[in-house]
Amino acid sequence: MDKLVIEGPCQLSGRVQISGAKNAALPILMGCLLSETPVTLSNVPHLKDVTTTIQLLATMGVEVMFDEHLNIEIDASNITTKEAPYELVKTMRASILAMGPLLARFGEAKVSLPGGCAIGSRPVNIHIEGMQKMGADIKVEQGYIIAKADRLKGADITMEPVTVTGTENLLMAAVLAEGQTILRNAAREPEVSDLANFLNAMGAKISGIDTDTLVVDGVERLQGVSYKVIPDRIEAGTYLAAAALTKSCVTVTHVVPEHLTAVLEKFTEAGADVSWTEDTITLDMRGRELKPVNVVTDPYPLFPTDMQAQFVVMNSIAKGKAKVEETIFENRFMHVSELVRMGADIHVEGNTAYTQGVDHLVGAPVMATDLRASASLILAGLIAHGETVVSRIYHIDRGYELIEEKFHKLGAHIYRAN
Repeated sequence: MDKLVIEGPCQLSGRVQISGAKNAALPILMGCLLSETPVTLSNVPHLKDVTTTIQLLATMGVEVMFDEHLNIEIDASNITTKEAPYELVKTMRASILAMGPLLARFGEAKVSLPGGCAIGSRPVNIHIEGMQKMGADIKVEQGYIIAKADRLKGADITMEPVTVTGTENLLMAAVLAEGQTILRNAAREPEVSDLANFLNAMGAKISGIDTDTLVVDGVERLQGVSYKVIPDRIEAGTYLAAAALTKSCVTVTHVVPEHLTAVLEKFTEAGADVSWTEDTITLDMRGRELKPVNVVTDPYPLFPTDMQAQFVVMNSIAKGKAKVEETIFENRFMHVSELVRMGADIHVEGNTAYTQGVDHLVGAPVMATDLRASASLILAGLIAHGETVVSRIYHIDRGYELIEEKFHKLGAHIYRAN
């Protein structure tokens, strides 16, 4: 099984191009099931979860082709089965997003209850209850959600708590429903807005995009378009955190700075000089002292849970005390015990990690436990004295494209080994 080996401490410098957002690409790929004609997608990142999604679509009879520019053409005009089997769904929670489009377009769906990474409970009851409100007959049998509906009907749905995948699934179900659907307490993440913009490009009628109330007027059918996926704000934030940790200057390109407003404010609070253009962000930490920052994770537009682990690492070597409170997922501090092995002074009480900055971390063998935790361990390896070996990096391959190559170009001593 592959490992990443990092020799620290490193100094970074240069520019890094950010890939398309995994969390936008996955629902958009599923949204292609709604189209009666081919869809062409660009800026789709080459990641394990994307490959799994394409495999899942292919099992349903969707034709998938790539051109020389790595654009993906998805043709769902001749689907042969409306099932998302356990073998593929178990590895990736986003597979539940097949349910809404299949039910909306074909009136039936059989989707395995999802698996994915172990960062806490992410129940699918909101998906099920929302589609039942739209007239679907749904039962759960032998680990599968089995849904049927002649044609979904518009409904007024309040989601509690706010849920990204729940919003996306119900949004895709609503676009072909008869009448108007109102989704209240909808997730406002840029990835949700990207899906809504994609659906509108195909002929859907969605208003209220970027707000917590989405209004959907159902249409009869959707047609294929060419569409470019937004950049990955979490990947961008991870490289900026690396610059802050290593007291370096790094520019991330092909980004949307306003997607990272809450994160950039925290980088500034941590002592970094942060500047941006229309599609780049530069973080300069040269000659500056890293300051501890308190963080509370919350739904967008507040501080994202997917940047929590990176800031825990920053606080671990910042002079002073800080606390990071996780309000989105339970069980999302599994990286802390690995950072402690590297010399960090961190203790967790409930949903809060308390840090006391240390002078430096020391390289050690560590194990990735989920996607963002594995990113935080790579960041720790960049500043640790000596060799850090991160195992179980299949987690990181789910969400970061060519991470060792990108860090190597910035000057890091990092390579992949068996």
